[in-house]
Amino acid sequence: MYLEQINKVNDIKTIDKKNYEALAQEIRDFLIEKISVNGGHLGSNLGAVELTMALHLTLDLPEDKIIWDVGHQSYTHKLLTGRRDGFDTLRKKDGMSGFPKRKESECDSFDTGHSSTSISAGLGLVKARELTGGTNTIVSVIGDGSLTGGMAYEALNNASRLDTNFIIVLNDNNMSISENVGGVSKYLNTIRTADGYISLRDGIYNAMLSKRYGDAVIGAVRKTKNVFKQMVIPGMFFEDMGLTYLGPVDGHDIHAVCKVLKEAKRCNKAVLVHVITEKGRGFEPAIRHPARFHGAEPFEIETGLPRNKKAKANYTDVFATVMMKMGARNDKVVAITAAMPDGTGLKRFHNVYPDRFFDVGIAEEHAVTFAAGLAVGGLIPIVAIYSSFLQRAYDQILHDVCIQNLHVVFAIDRAGLVGSDGETHQGIFDLSYLASIPNMHVMAPKNKWELSDMMKFAVDTDVPIAIRYPRGQAYDGLRDKREPIVMGKSEVLFKGEDIAIIAVGSMVKIGVDVVNRFHNGGKDITLINARFVKPIDEELISELADQYKLIVTMEENVLTGGYGERVVDFLASNDKNVKVLKIGIPDRFVEHGNVDALLKELQMDAAGAYSRIVNEYSNLRDQIESV
Repeated sequence: MYLEQINKVNDIKTIDKKNYEALAQEIRDFLIEKISVNGGHLGSNLGAVELTMALHLTLDLPEDKIIWDVGHQSYTHKLLTGRRDGFDTLRKKDGMSGFPKRKESECDSFDTGHSSTSISAGLGLVKARELTGGTNTIVSVIGDGSLTGGMAYEALNNASRLDTNFIIVLNDNNMSISENVGGVSKYLNTIRTADGYISLRDGIYNAMLSKRYGDAVIGAVRKTKNVFKQMVIPGMFFEDMGLTYLGPVDGHDIHAVCKVLKEAKRCNKAVLVHVITEKGRGFEPAIRHPARFHGAEPFEIETGLPRNKKAKANYTDVFATVMMKMGARNDKVVAITAAMPDGTGLKRFHNVYPDRFFDVGIAEEHAVTFAAGLAVGGLIPIVAIYSSFLQRAYDQILHDVCIQNLHVVFAIDRAGLVGSDGETHQGIFDLSYLASIPNMHVMAPKNKWELSDMMKFAVDTDVPIAIRYPRGQAYDGLRDKREPIVMGKSEVLFKGEDIAIIAVGSMVKIGVDVVNRFHNGGKDITLINARFVKPIDEELISELADQYKLIVTMEENVLTGGYGERVVDFLASNDKNVKVLKIGIPDRFVEHGNVDALLKELQMDAAGAYSRIVNEYSNLRDQIESV
C-alpha cells in the first residue's frame, strides 16, 4: 500500500512517520517475492532496508550522493528511486542491474561491484565538491566485511585530514558473504557489545539535549562523552585516526538512524556513523544460512529451499572434492580464500584441516603475498579466488609470486562469463593478465575429470601455476579422452582434414557441438583441447599451420592478450602463412544476463561459432580459387 506511493525519488518523504515500519515490511516482502523468482542478493538487502530509508529521508537525492560499497545492498535504494517495475527483469539481459549503475539512474552516483572502494570514491566526490564550490552531502556506505580490505584504510587515512563534511556509514552486520574473520571483526564486536556504555551515553546525552541547554553545555557533554567512550571502549580506532565517531546505533530504528545522520551532517570533517544491522532480517532462512542467501538462486519462499534441484555437480563441487584428496595425500597443501570459503568450495577442507585453511577476509592482495610467504616456508598454497576478484591482486602475483618463481597454485573459479552480476563480475580477463607475467603457467580443463587431473599436476609441479574453470555445471562429456598431462602440451580430441579448431577450457564443450555440425555437413574437423594457455603447444601449432588453411581458436576470454593472440604471434614470428579465426570476447565489457544468452549475442555459442567458421572457410576458398 505504501510502497505503491513511491514512484520517483524523494516520494518516501510524503509517507507519514507512523507508517515507516509498515513500509519497511512491504519492502522486505517485495524483495523476498521478486528474488525468490529471479534470484539475486537477498540477505544484504534485507539487512539494509531501514538504513536506506533513513538515508533517503535525510538526504536530498540526486543532488546529495550515496556511494554503495560493492553495491549488492542497493535494492531498496532502487525501489525508493522509482525502479519498482525493474525488478521483474532484475539481472536479466537488457534488464535492471543488481548493482548501482550511473546510466540506469541519476541517483546512482558511482558504479560498484567490488569491495572496499566506496570511501575512496566518496572522498574523490568530496574533493570535487570543494573545488567546484558545491554544497551537497556525500555519503559512503561500507560494510564491516569490506573493512577487511586494505583499500578502505588507505582511504580512511586520507579522509582523516578533511576539514569539510564527509559521512561514512559503517553498516555493521558481522558478515561478509560468510561470517567475518580477523581483528577488525573482533574490534567491532567489542563496540557492539558495550551495552553499558551505549545506554549510559545515550541517556545522559539525550537528556541534556532535551533540556535545551546552550551550545557550551552541549559541547562539554560531547567532550565528556568522548572521554567516557575512550575509557569504556579501549582503542577507539576511528577517533584515534582523526575521524569523528557516532554510534553505534540500531540500524533498524529509522528514527534513530535519521537522528544520527542529521548530527553527522553538521560535522565539518569526516565522520563515521556506526550502524548495527542484521543480515537477512525478516526472513529466517536468510538469517540461518547467510552464505546461501547472499547471492541466492530462485527459491521457495515457504521453505527457503532452491526451486531448481541441482542435477549435477558444478566445477566448484569438483574442486572441493579434489582439495579433500590433496589435503589427505600431502600435508604440505594449504588453502587460502578471501572471505569466500563456501563460494570457492573450501568449506569442507576447512572442516577437516582447520590448521591448514586460511580465510584472510576481503583482501585478495594480502592473500597472494601471504601465499608467497607460505611457499617460501616450504608449503604448497592453493589460492582459491574468483576470476574477477583475483585481478585486484595482479601486482602481488607478478611481484611476490612470479618474480621469485614460487610454487603457488591459483584455483580460479567463475572464469569466463558468469552472467547475472554483469561487468564487474565477468571473469573474462584472467587468461590475458596471467599469461602476460613471466614464469606463470596457465591451464584450463575441458571437463570435470580434467580439473581433477590438473589440480594434481599443479600440486606436483614446482612453478607458479593457475587453473581457471567456469561457473556452473561441470561438463562430463569426453570421459574417454584423458591423456596424461604434460607441461605445455595440448590434447588432440578428434582428427580431421578440413579445419583445425583449438578450444580453451569451457569452449571445448561448444567445440564438440561445432564439430558435430560440420560432420553432418560432410566436413572432417580436427578438435584440440588447448589445456595450456601458457606455455602454448608450439610444436603442435606449427604442425597445424603446415596441414590446414584455417585454424580456429575458441576461448571464453577477451581476445586482447588472449590465447588466440598468442597463437597468431607465434605463427607470425615463425613465418607460418595460415589464416587464424579468433573466437572470443571483443574489446568491451559484457553486461549482465544469462550466460547462454550472452554467448549467443557474442556469436560464441555453437550456432554462432559454426556460422562464423563456415563463412571464414568459404571466403578463404574463394580467395584460393581466385589466385
